[in-house]
Amino acid sequence: MALRALTKVDNMLLSLDQALRAVVPHSNPSTRPLPVRDTSLPELTITESRHVAGLMRINHTGEVCAQGLYHGQAFTAKDEQVKAAMHHSALEEVDHLVWCETRLEELGSHPSVFTPLWYGLSFGLGAVAGAVSNEFSLGFVAETEAQVSEHLQDHIKQLPPQDLRTRDILAQMDVEELHHREMALDNGGHALPKPIKHGMRWMANRMKDVAYHL
Repeated sequence: MALRALTKVDNMLLSLDQALRAVVPHSNPSTRPLPVRDTSLPELTITESRHVAGLMRINHTGEVCAQGLYHGQAFTAKDEQVKAAMHHSALEEVDHLVWCETRLEELGSHPSVFTPLWYGLSFGLGAVAGAVSNEFSLGFVAETEAQVSEHLQDHIKQLPPQDLRTRDILAQMDVEELHHREMALDNGGHALPKPIKHGMRWMANRMKDVAYHL
């Protein structure tokens, strides 16, 4: 029996479902377990626990933004192959979202209260990038993933020495973010102009400042 083509209403409902899964904690099933070597929770002081929670809240926010960017780019992509690639990358990064949520819960903390706002802003940016051109859209992905990798590596350096659990999670995320960057470049992504790169970095740093605390 042949499957019918999706209508505009179907696509709208799918987009709404994707958005809700990105912003509502524990609404996504993880396809992989936490990438950790030790299942025991590290012993942290109150100060250390709060700092790690702040870092993981930033990383969770980054993954929410990644979902928004990919969904926005897929929404306006001019090429079906690029659109499919954006959806595929978003699905691959769902595990990152779940891993961050899980670690935040272990630390007795929570995602950013501004999660819906982060998603909405990122969806808008992604939609604009996708509307410009395929090459610009893929270049935007490559630059985003490069900057995410920088943040992850910085956070790894800030972790308490005994918190190998968070370290393992962030290290695996970093490997996969860089893989997505290479895929975007291999599929035709162009390097972005420096002013756009600087603007992206400035916005990311403001988001980090807020998400660490809220």
